[in-house]
Amino acid sequence: MVDRFEANIDGRGKRIALVASRFNELVTRSLLDGALDALQRHGVSGSDLAVAWVPGAFEIPLVARRLATSGQYDGVVCLGALIRGATPHFEYISGQVSRGIATIAEDTGIPASFGVLTCDTQEQALERAGSKAGNKGVEAALACLEAIKLLEEIDKKLS
Repeated sequence: MVDRFEANIDGRGKRIALVASRFNELVTRSLLDGALDALQRHGVSGSDLAVAWVPGAFEIPLVARRLATSGQYDGVVCLGALIRGATPHFEYISGQVSRGIATIAEDTGIPASFGVLTCDTQEQALERAGSKAGNKGVEAALACLEAIKLLEEIDKKLS
C-alpha cells in the first residue's frame, strides 16, 4: 500500500501573515488584494490575518522570518514585484529574496509561500497581478494554505 499525503485548501482556524513590498506598489497592492480575498474565501477569518508592508523586496525575508518564528502564525505569504532594469541589480535582489524565502520554510517548518514576481517589464508584472495571467498573489496564498494542511496531514499519519 502506498502512503498518500494530500491536503485540501481549508483556512478555517489558521493564522496567516502576509508580507508585501511597497516598491512597485501598483503591482503588489493587486497581489495583496488577491491573496487576502483568496484566504478569506477559503475560511481564514479577517481577524486571523496580518499584513506587514516592507520598503522593498529585499526586506521581505527578514520580516517574514520574524513573523514565522513568532509562534503567532501558521504560514507566511510573501508578495513583491521585481522588474528587470538596465543594471544587474535585478539578478542580485531576486536571487537573495528567493533564497531568503526558501530558507524561512526550511529553517522554521512554517510554510512561506513565494509570491514575488520576477518580470522583464511592468506590463508582465501587471499581467501576473490580476489581468491576463491571473493573480500570483492568489496562487501564493492558496499554496500556503495547502502546505499548512499537508504538513498537518503528514504529522497525523506519522504520529
